[in-house]
Amino acid sequence: MLNMIVHGTPTDLPPLLIAHGLYGSARNWSVIAKRISDTRQVVAVDMRNHGDSPWSDSHSYPDMADDLAEVVTHIGGVADVVGHSMGGKASMMLALRHPDAVRRLVVADIAPVNYTHSQISFIQAMRGVDLSTVTRRSEAEAQLADLDVERALQSFFTQSLDVTQKRWKLNLDTLAAEMPKIMAFPETERHWDGPVLFLSGGASDYVQHEHREAIRALFPHARFAKIPGAGHWLHAEKPREFEASLRAFLVA
Repeated sequence: MLNMIVHGTPTDLPPLLIAHGLYGSARNWSVIAKRISDTRQVVAVDMRNHGDSPWSDSHSYPDMADDLAEVVTHIGGVADVVGHSMGGKASMMLALRHPDAVRRLVVADIAPVNYTHSQISFIQAMRGVDLSTVTRRSEAEAQLADLDVERALQSFFTQSLDVTQKRWKLNLDTLAAEMPKIMAFPETERHWDGPVLFLSGGASDYVQHEHREAIRALFPHARFAKIPGAGHWLHAEKPREFEASLRAFLVA
């Protein structure tokens, strides 16, 4: 089973399951998870090949969806779900493959489409860090800076660095090999009729108007909202606005 970080205790509301994006971890969501746990239990997971979850040679969305379904079964059988980027695609696939496991779904800044850009350059940068010389995260960040990784991503990536063991808590080999699957979205004839909010950053181009036809084919009751001034990392850039959007949609 995926590694879980649990915040709060069960209430009358379904638990909220949080699925992070590529190169992320459950720890990235601690602030928002703790705040929302004032009304319900919140469970943030490390996705496969990330953090303290098991590693696998596969990183497909059906497999990630089944991982999430196993967690939902463990925490009560039904959950509200929020997923960001890669985690958003996995969460969409969860609703499509396991429709009874999801009550409400929030998809953060991603669409069920194939993207042409690749995140492989960041794997190359992480591989370029000489971990044998690193005794603290700041030293790894300095090396990433020398490899032209922008400042915000330096600290983000090093959250997945085990300094003591001198290893990345990311299965970089599998993530590199499976990158085409991560950038794509599986073809499917399924659809899910539950309530879905596609919440995007106003300054992000990940979810475009022309994606709405593909979205509504899978999620006929999809709703759309933007957080002004936020980019792709909308939950980190505008955490209070993101939290408010989640609360408003999940209790409606």
